[in-house]
Amino acid sequence: MTSSPDTPAPDPPSGPTPVPAPGPGPRPATGPGTGPATGPRPGAEAGPPAAASPADAPAAAPAPPSAADLDRRIDVIGRQPFRAKFHLRGRGLVTAQSHGPATLRWHARDLIAQRLAPAEPYKDGKQTPYRGHPVFVAQHATATCCRSCLRRWHEIPKGRELSRAERAYVVEVICRWIEREVAGA
Repeated sequence: MTSSPDTPAPDPPSGPTPVPAPGPGPRPATGPGTGPATGPRPGAEAGPPAAASPADAPAAAPAPPSAADLDRRIDVIGRQPFRAKFHLRGRGLVTAQSHGPATLRWHARDLIAQRLAPAEPYKDGKQTPYRGHPVFVAQHATATCCRSCLRRWHEIPKGRELSRAERAYVVEVICRWIEREVAGA
């Protein structure tokens, strides 16, 4: 539909103004005349929003490691005598088989968020039990049990909270180890 000079422009849709998600990028303007209750600023031209440039887009998260990459890393870590003695046996193996990979992944995410992700985890170095859940056993077998092991074996620094990508990586390593143990049982 085209408008002639005599036809007024249609009114903009009413309703709440969407709030941008927090994160990197330009901050929204604040101050008088910019809130949703006050409407557009006087003298502001209505029109389509400007297209965001690629530089304004948030950085893409790194691609998750492939199963082959995870297997190589797990094999290298598993050559250390302390790590090599960890395996799923008995009740831990039955738990892993009965709960399934989706439930164990959810448990791993939750346990990592509580016990490993904070910048200064409570009782760091002693926060992961040696048994009681397949994720705990997997953490010791894959050197994801404490921040010191993460730094040494996975090059994830201490003293800061784990990023979302780092948490996802740790969960992938743990779940891949559990998957290999269940397949080998």
